Amino acid sequence: MKKILALCLVVLVLFPSALAQEPVFDKDFPDLDSQSVSQWWDWRPPNRKNTAIVEMNVPRDQVVAFAVYTHDHGVLKLSAQLFPLKPDEARTVRLEFNEQGTWNEVATAAVQYPGWDAHFRVQPWDNTRSVRYRVRHGTDAMFDGTIRRDPTEKPTIVVGVLSCNSSRTKGPREEMIANLKAQDPDFLFFAGDQSYHHTEHTAGWLEFGLQFREIMRDRPTVTIPDDHDVGQGNIWGQNGRKAATPAGPDGGYHYPASYVNMVQRQQTWHLPDPLDPAPIERGITVYFTRLRVGGIDFAIIEDRKFKSGPEGKIPQMGPRPDHINDPNYDRKSVDLPRLELLGARQLKFLEQWTQDWTGADLKCVLSQTALCGAVHLHGNRSMRLLADLDSNAWPQSGRNAALRVIRRAWAPHLCGDQHLAVVVKHGIDQYDDGPFGFTAPAIVNTIYGRWWHPVDEKAGLDPVPGSPLPWTGKYEDGLGNKISMMAYANPGNVADEGQRGDGYGLVRFDKRSRKATFECWPRFAKVSDGDKAQYPGWPVTISLESNDGRKRTGYLPELIFPHNQRPVVEVVHEGSNEVLYCIRVSTNRFRPPVYTAGSHTVRIGRDRPTEKVLTNLNPTNDSSQSIQVNLD
Repeated sequence: MKKILALCLVVLVLFPSALAQEPVFDKDFPDLDSQSVSQWWDWRPPNRKNTAIVEMNVPRDQVVAFAVYTHDHGVLKLSAQLFPLKPDEARTVRLEFNEQGTWNEVATAAVQYPGWDAHFRVQPWDNTRSVRYRVRHGTDAMFDGTIRRDPTEKPTIVVGVLSCNSSRTKGPREEMIANLKAQDPDFLFFAGDQSYHHTEHTAGWLEFGLQFREIMRDRPTVTIPDDHDVGQGNIWGQNGRKAATPAGPDGGYHYPASYVNMVQRQQTWHLPDPLDPAPIERGITVYFTRLRVGGIDFAIIEDRKFKSGPEGKIPQMGPRPDHINDPNYDRKSVDLPRLELLGARQLKFLEQWTQDWTGADLKCVLSQTALCGAVHLHGNRSMRLLADLDSNAWPQSGRNAALRVIRRAWAPHLCGDQHLAVVVKHGIDQYDDGPFGFTAPAIVNTIYGRWWHPVDEKAGLDPVPGSPLPWTGKYEDGLGNKISMMAYANPGNVADEGQRGDGYGLVRFDKRSRKATFECWPRFAKVSDGDKAQYPGWPVTISLESNDGRKRTGYLPELIFPHNQRPVVEVVHEGSNEVLYCIRVSTNRFRPPVYTAGSHTVRIGRDRPTEKVLTNLNPTNDSSQSIQVNLD
C-alpha cells in the first residue's frame, strides 16, 4: 500500500495533467482552455461548427512552439511556449546558448500548467553582444533564435507596431512576415488581441505564435493582452473586480482570476519586471513596466486595468451602456470625479518614468488603445456612433491627465485596438498642445471594421497641406476631446481582403534629428515599391519636441554644458509648481522654452534631474543670456 501511495504522489507531482480533474480554473467555467487541459488529446468539438484552433498533438520533436524575449539593464527574460505535453513527458525545458560554436546549457525551467509555458531569467546579461539560443525539451524538441545585442549605436531605431489578429482568417501571415523581415525592425510591439478565441487562450496563443515566430525569434518583442485575449468583448478592468458578463460594461474581469493570470503570464512574463508589482483585486497580476531598446525608453502601460466601467455610473445615452448617440447630451455628465482611466498607480509610475533617463535619449509610451475617439463608423458603414466609451477618450479628465504626463517627456503614444490606423495630434486645453498618437491598423481586419468619416464630409480647420485624404485637420471627438487628424486608413470594400484597411505600422526614431516617422503598410504591400506602397497620407514625420505643442511665450537663459555632457533638464513653473517637461537635451547647449510668464526652477542631472538646481529664472528676450553648468 505504501508503494502505491508513493507512486500516486510521484505521478501527481511530476505529471499534474494526468490526474487533473475539471474544472481547472473554476466550477462555473468548466470549459475554459478545454483544448489544452486535462486529457487534451481526447478533445472533441462540442458541435459541428467547432474545430480545433491548432493541431495540439504535434510530433514530439515539435512541442517547443516558439519563444519571446526582452532584455533590459542586465536582465534577460525569455518565455517559451510549448504544445500540451503528455502524462509521461518531462515537465522541464532547457535553455542553451551557443558560445564560440559550442552549445552550453545555462538554465532549466518548469513547464507551467495550465498554459504549458516556461520562463527563464538570466542575469547578469551582457547586452553588447548577440547570442544564439535554443530551448529544448526531451532529446529532440527544440526552438532556436538569436538574442540581439542592444543597438545603442544605431542612429535610427525601428519599431514594428501590430495588433488585432483576426481569428476568422486562419493560417500564416506570409506577406507580412516577409515584409517585416525585409524592413528588419529592432523591436516588435503587439498591442493586444493577439487571439480572438476568448475561452481558449492557450490554443489561440499557439496559433499567434506559429504565425509570427519567424519574426519574433530573433528580436525583442513586447506582447500585451487586450480584451479579447482575456475572453471579453470589451474591458474596463476597474481594479480587478468581477464583471457580470463578458461584455463587461459594469467593470472588471468576467473570467476567473486564475485564467486572466494565465493569459498575462503567457503574454507578459518575458517583459522587464513591473516596478509596482502588487496585484489588484482577486489576486490579478499587473505588468506595467518599462523597456529600453537602442536608447529609446518605452513605458508599457495597462490602459484598461484600472479603468472604470460605464454601466451604473453615468446616464445611458445609446443602445448600450458604452455607446453615446444623443447629440444634445451634457459632456460633463459622463466625466465624473470618481471615474478612473490609468489609475493612481500608473500615473505615479509614468511621472517617475519621465524623470529617469538612465540609458535613454528619447521616450515613447505603449498601450492597448487610443486616447481619443478617432472613429465615426463602427462595424459597418451604417453604424454611426457619436462616442464609444471603450476608447480612452473617456473619461475625459483621465484622458487629459494621461496626456499631460506623457507630454512631460516629449513622448509619442503607440497603440492598436481600434482596427483603424490613424495619426492624431492630441489637444488637452487647446488644439495641438498635447503629444502625437499613432494607432496601428488591425493585422487582419475581418472582425470589426471602423471608419473616419465626418458626418458633414468636410475637412477640419488647418488640414494637412497636400494630403491626399479629404478629412484632415482639427476636430472634436464625440466626448469633446480636441484632436487634429493627420492621416487615416479607411477600409474600402470590406469583402475584398485587399481593401480592408489592415496591415501594420512602423515607427522610425531618428535619434540624431530627434524626429519620428510613422509608417502604415497594407497587409499585402510590396515594400520593394517604397513609400508609395503605404496607405495614402503616410508616412507622417514629426519632431519629437513637438509632442509638447503648447505655445511658447518665451525662453529661459541658455544652459551651456561641457562638450561631453548631454544631461537631463527638468523645468518647473514656480507659481503653479507644475513640471512642464523633463527631457535629455540633444546637445551641450539648451535654451529652455516656457509657456507662461513668471519664475521657473530648472533641475539638472546626468540621468535624473537631481544634481543641480537653478531657481528664480525668468523668461528673457536676450538670446545672449546664458548659464554655464558643469556636473563634474
